[in-house]
Amino acid sequence: MAAEIFSITPGSPAARVKIAPGDVLLSINGHAVGDVLDYRFYAAERKLKLILRRGEKKYTTKIRKEEYDDPGLEFADGLMDAQRRCKNKCVFCFIDQLPPGLRESLYFKDDDARLGFLFGNYITLTNLTDRDARRIIDMRLSPVNISIHTMNQDLRCRMMGNRHAGESLKYLDMFSHTQIDLNIQLVLCPGWNDGDELRFTLTELRKLPTVRSIAAVPVGLTKYREGLEKLRPFTKEEARAVIDIFNEYRRHPPVAAATSPLASEGGLELCASDEFFFLAERDMPGAEYYGEYRQIENGVGLWASFRQDVLEAIRNSEFGIRNEACITIATGVAAQGLLRFIVDETQKIWHNIHVKVFPIENRFFGEHITVAGLLTGRDVIGQLRGSALGERLLLPAAMFNRDGLTLDGMTLGEISQALGVPVRAVRNDAEEFLEALCNL
Repeated sequence: MAAEIFSITPGSPAARVKIAPGDVLLSINGHAVGDVLDYRFYAAERKLKLILRRGEKKYTTKIRKEEYDDPGLEFADGLMDAQRRCKNKCVFCFIDQLPPGLRESLYFKDDDARLGFLFGNYITLTNLTDRDARRIIDMRLSPVNISIHTMNQDLRCRMMGNRHAGESLKYLDMFSHTQIDLNIQLVLCPGWNDGDELRFTLTELRKLPTVRSIAAVPVGLTKYREGLEKLRPFTKEEARAVIDIFNEYRRHPPVAAATSPLASEGGLELCASDEFFFLAERDMPGAEYYGEYRQIENGVGLWASFRQDVLEAIRNSEFGIRNEACITIATGVAAQGLLRFIVDETQKIWHNIHVKVFPIENRFFGEHITVAGLLTGRDVIGQLRGSALGERLLLPAAMFNRDGLTLDGMTLGEISQALGVPVRAVRNDAEEFLEALCNL
């Protein structure tokens, strides 16, 4: 019953042929519909012949629409199939480092290529079969976001706790030689896959003609690692070495075939993440470092993009602070420098605004977790209670999930009540940030 229809969009092609909630979609134009990718691919045609089941009876209906228009069916299960669980036991897995007592959904490890296509999630390739890979190619599900970590097959098996992790790299060649674009993530662990291993990985990946970006992020380590592999955070010197290796490879054109449109100099993004620059105590690079920001959803280039957008928005903004305003912004330790810079620039134009930037230490997960998206309501309340917060408190929207809950299950309203001040969650969007400052 995975393809059970939950609702019909009013006025849609499906509504006109009287498909009803509760019906089950079986096939489109003779192709069985097993999941959401089948549905989206086969439903793109202008003329559709659908076979459905209503109760115990099958029936057939036809739909005419514009090519790629949605027929108007919403399904009870978004994927129309069971979500695929990760088969790996990575030494750096963040989920293995979560404390007990959090929401059950936080402990589920997904490794599903469909979520990669739909939401940009990264996959490891170890869950793929040859049939899965062929379907990605046939359906042109490009780009594919992949967590590689290393091109050393033996090392990949050890790091990912999966004896098939090395051989699954064969899909990189398959995708690359069928013109599927690839965005590659490397989670680096000091003493494991940095240094010469990183050089080997970058060398091998640059041979693939459709690799569009390679970005490295440092391992995230919480204080809940009892019984897990002994890992340590990057030192300042080691973080600088990672940045230097990326710069070394950025200075040379890719090795991929000259006939590839991505093989020309500048066609491949090679980036160390914002966190590496923070750990290295080096200035964050400008927007030119990140090219088209192909991995910004992974936090790579977020600092440069936000800084550039806010400065441009300040110059072009037609609104401002009418009255004297005192505001507090709370954020993760890593982002405090960026926000203080932006606040200083804002106050050069709006002299009647007074903003305090308050870095929140992550006591819930441990001091090595510095990103704003992993802050908890408990830490915000504990470190801000008793402070003069002014008229309102701004928090990063990344702290909250789609249901408006922090990792420890708190809402904006609960945080506001505990601190006795209005609280607003703000996305990494320049206009929204300025509007929040102006209380629009």
